[in-house]
Amino acid sequence: MPPRRRGSSGFRGVRVRPRGRFYAEIRAGGFRLTLGTYNTPELAARAYDAAAWRFRRPRRDMNFPDVESLEEAEFLAPAPCLVDDEDRRRHRQVQRRIAIAEHDEQLMRQWRAQFPNDVDNTDAFFADLRAQRRSNRRHRRAVAEFELENPNTTWTENDPRWDDIWTETTSDDE
Repeated sequence: MPPRRRGSSGFRGVRVRPRGRFYAEIRAGGFRLTLGTYNTPELAARAYDAAAWRFRRPRRDMNFPDVESLEEAEFLAPAPCLVDDEDRRRHRQVQRRIAIAEHDEQLMRQWRAQFPNDVDNTDAFFADLRAQRRSNRRHRRAVAEFELENPNTTWTENDPRWDDIWTETTSDDE
């Protein structure tokens, strides 16, 4: 039987993914075992070799035939990426959240196109709100500075209103 050809990665059991990562898998007993996706073809090939050693494959089927034992192959291979039920649950949850966010963005685009006056009113509302907050911060700072210079202040030493002296008054935040 002729030796199996090596893929575009140059290694047996390693394929290039569209985004430039490398996917490793090994076939045994009529099934395919996924070994994971790696950043370099060498790491994926090391993972393949470790699996090939576990399946007792001959050295001619290895990517690195100079490795002498299963222990050495496992030492050189990257840590396996184990996927458990918790990982799957988290992945489904993230995918649901992404789908909801994409749907929300689509609805917002439709709303903006359908009701441009509402968009203008919303922008004006938040601009007014920022201006009010900025004005309130300036007022609180002026009062705190006045109390600082006033020898007959009624504020105690631990009064939290003293913190308003250091309040930033030029920011549009909050």
